[in-house]
Amino acid sequence: MLFSSKIKSNYKPKRLAVKLNAKGEQFVVQGHPWVFSNNITKINDDAKSGDLAIVFSKNKNRVIGLGLYDANSPIRIKMLHSSHEKAEINSTFFQNKISDAFTKRQPLLKTNTNSYRLLFGESDYFPGLIADVYATVLVVKIYSEIWLPYLEAIIPSLQETSGAETIVIRLSRGLEKSKLHKLENGEVVYGTLQNEVVEFVEHGVNFSANVIKGHKTGYFLDHRANRKQVGEWSKGKTVLDVFSYAGGFSVHALANGAKEVTSLDISKQALEIAIQNGKLNNYSGKHKIIAGDAFVELKNLIKNRVTFDVVVIDPPSFAKQASEIDLAKKKYAQLAELGEKLTAKNGLLVLASCSSRVLTQSFFDINSKVLSSNNRPFKVILKTGHDTDHPIGFQEGAYLKCGYYRFVD
Repeated sequence: MLFSSKIKSNYKPKRLAVKLNAKGEQFVVQGHPWVFSNNITKINDDAKSGDLAIVFSKNKNRVIGLGLYDANSPIRIKMLHSSHEKAEINSTFFQNKISDAFTKRQPLLKTNTNSYRLLFGESDYFPGLIADVYATVLVVKIYSEIWLPYLEAIIPSLQETSGAETIVIRLSRGLEKSKLHKLENGEVVYGTLQNEVVEFVEHGVNFSANVIKGHKTGYFLDHRANRKQVGEWSKGKTVLDVFSYAGGFSVHALANGAKEVTSLDISKQALEIAIQNGKLNNYSGKHKIIAGDAFVELKNLIKNRVTFDVVVIDPPSFAKQASEIDLAKKKYAQLAELGEKLTAKNGLLVLASCSSRVLTQSFFDINSKVLSSNNRPFKVILKTGHDTDHPIGFQEGAYLKCGYYRFVD
């Protein structure tokens, strides 16, 4: 089977000699994957995205790291290798990194699961690149032009390692507008895709993802362990899944014997997918949906004195930039308050955040403060982060946090 010629690039990357200020050099030596433009003191004038940045130490003129130059980002160099050991950036280098990443995923793949994140950006030394596997389909999401000259070396290695029968390329909005490639968002570059909706298994529960039109690569894999946990604690219960998207928590709850599950999302299309995902499994409970703004609909439920044994609130990121942090914190506090009112006696409230700018401790402090102010006794029974196929290689890479609060009424 042949790979599409579109993964070939006409641009041959140059080698750039780079020197940094003391702060930038310290970051590289410590293994941080980002070098900002204001940390660079010396670089070639004609540097272009995808060029190989060879970072020299300020004083001793020795190489301390290798990265890719990104002309379009304040993170000007995205590091691939930070070490005094010599390295050559070629297909063998990438193959070794992919093999290392695959090895880390082996414990997960020994469970009844055939969907996983093979490459998690910076944390697997592929900054600005994600690779997710759904059964036999591999979806590669590219966020930066830096990778265009290297796709021809990387894509075959990903296929060989994962055993994927089909490879789909997804492009970020910025990259869709780039004139440096001939790729289209959602293009199949290896094999054939019979249906853009691909079925897969997650801890014995059946799901589907639209690998062409779905968010990111089609689905959110990072909450896998939390979905499994919520499912196990939902048997015979009534469950509310807020910001349900494709019904991840809802479907696990139904498959594990929940009595009634309500999926709430602003997108009617997402709710339809949640219903279909539920039907991929055998369940006897009832699956209800509410389409609307979560804050409005939760208040309506409270007004009607409706409560649930298990309430899961997993919103999208509220703080995409630093200026939004304070508002994000207020929204998390609001959701904790609404969630508490909707959780039945001795019920379970699960609160999650994927805003990397709202720090983990800060998020848990907000929840504890709000829940404590209601004079309703509760226990924190679990605090979790990313699943094992989302390893955290650096502080800013940690975005997911999830708290489980059991009320003791």
